[in-house]
Amino acid sequence: MNKGDLIAQVAETAGLTKSQASDAVNGVFDAIQSTLKAGDKAAFVGFGTFSTNMRKAREGRNPLTGATIQIKAKNQVKFKPGKALSESVN
Repeated sequence: MNKGDLIAQVAETAGLTKSQASDAVNGVFDAIQSTLKAGDKAAFVGFGTFSTNMRKAREGRNPLTGATIQIKAKNQVKFKPGKALSESVN
């Protein structure tokens, strides 16, 4: 499923136009993104939790030349599925 498929399914399920469903989906994505940018978690009971984790700076290697390079520290987005989501898939 991609974003377009999600919008179409939300529109059909909720009885909205595709434009309204697109606004709703984009609003949810924007809210999650701004919450994570602020350093908070976005938790949805039964679905899962989005959070960030700081990855340390480390050394890496250029696979072509073998030269050592420095990889900067960065935030990594993590998702932990909720119990209901995990059970519905299995």
